[in-house]
Order: sequence, then structure tokens, then C-alpha cells
Amino acid sequence: MKLASHIDHLVVAARTLEQGVQWCEATLGVTPRAGGKHPLMGTHNRLVQLSSPGYPRTYLEIIAIDPTAAPPGRSRWFDLDNPALQHAIEGQPRLIHFVARSDNAASALQALRRLGIERGLLVHAERPTPEGMLRWQISVRNDGQRLFYGALPTLIQWDDVHPADAIPGSGLALQSLHACHPRVADLQAAHVAIGLHGITLEQGSPNLIATLATPKGRVVLESKGS
Repeated sequence: MKLASHIDHLVVAARTLEQGVQWCEATLGVTPRAGGKHPLMGTHNRLVQLSSPGYPRTYLEIIAIDPTAAPPGRSRWFDLDNPALQHAIEGQPRLIHFVARSDNAASALQALRRLGIERGLLVHAERPTPEGMLRWQISVRNDGQRLFYGALPTLIQWDDVHPADAIPGSGLALQSLHACHPRVADLQAAHVAIGLHGITLEQGSPNLIATLATPKGRVVLESKGS
């Protein structure tokens, strides 16, 4: 079976969601749409449309720990419980990761395991929206780690409703996604195993680089090894 996966959304982490909104308005020139809460993980988010011809059904997620949520009883996704990451985003929000969608996430995870990479188990999640209930399966490690400094995507498989279809256009568009990593051969093998499209790779210090067209012009977001 030939697998295929595509960039679904970029993940920007913020210390607080309010800080994330302010960053988005100042950096990208738009106000992110209200997202929702994730009781399973104790997080909440805001969303921005990023779809473009090269990256259809793509969006930006600004995510933060929800201070009003009950402790999740497990490690939160995207390394959000990692003190080093929280320190890195203390000054301002930062691109830390991306999520890739697949029509067969279970098989994609098996392909990674054959390379000795444990991307995690598929967790079922959902949240209500004005357009209907969003339901999805997403790969989450027990320790919440992203792996490869965020350059190996978390895998997601949506049910019938996709959030990007309901997010209004904002004048933003994803133009390119690029990753640098010292173990680029291992990272490339992992991307090939899941049939990932839409990202280029390079040997170097860990960095995830997204180039966006925005109302403020061309904006480059970087993880800078976070």
C-alpha cells in the first residue's frame, strides 16, 4: 500500500492564548478565529486559514495550556509540558511543529515503527463547533514528545468535517515549509515512509521554517531548535 500524507496545519505555541492572539495580530496582521478547548489534553486554541494552491485545506493553530482546564492526567501533546519549550516561548509565541493528515494514519504509524520510530498511538478526540462536531484521530506519544525537534509531523486523520473548510479567508497563505536537522537522512526516511508531501529538508541545526504570504507581506516563522 502506497501511503500519502499532506501538511494539515502548523502549530504555534504560546504561553497564554491571549499572548498568541496579540502575536498573530502584530506579526501576521490578522485576528485568529476562536477555536476550542481540548479537555483530553488541557489545552485550547485559535485558528487562522493558510490554504493555498500548494497547500489546500491548511491552517495555523495557536495553542496554549488552558489554565481553566482540569489537569489532564497525562503529558500534553506537542511537548507543551516541557520546561525548555515553555522557556523558549516565554518572550513570544513560536512555530514549534506541524501536523500531517493521512487517510490511513494507522498504517502510517506502522511504517514509522518499521524504521524504529514510535510516533505514538492514535487517540480519538472531538470538540463542538458552530459548523458541527469535529472528530479526529491523532498520534500522541505517552510522553507528549514531538520528535526531531518538531520536524517529524504528528499524524491526524479527520472524520467528515475538516476545520479549514469553516475558517474564513484571512489574506494568509502558506508558501513553503522547510526543515533543517542534523540527522536529515533519518528524517527523510521517515517522511518517505508516510508519503509526506509539501516539505523540503536540509542538513543543519534543528529548525522548522514556514514562509507565509500575509497582509503585512512575506513573513517567515522559525522554530529555531525549540
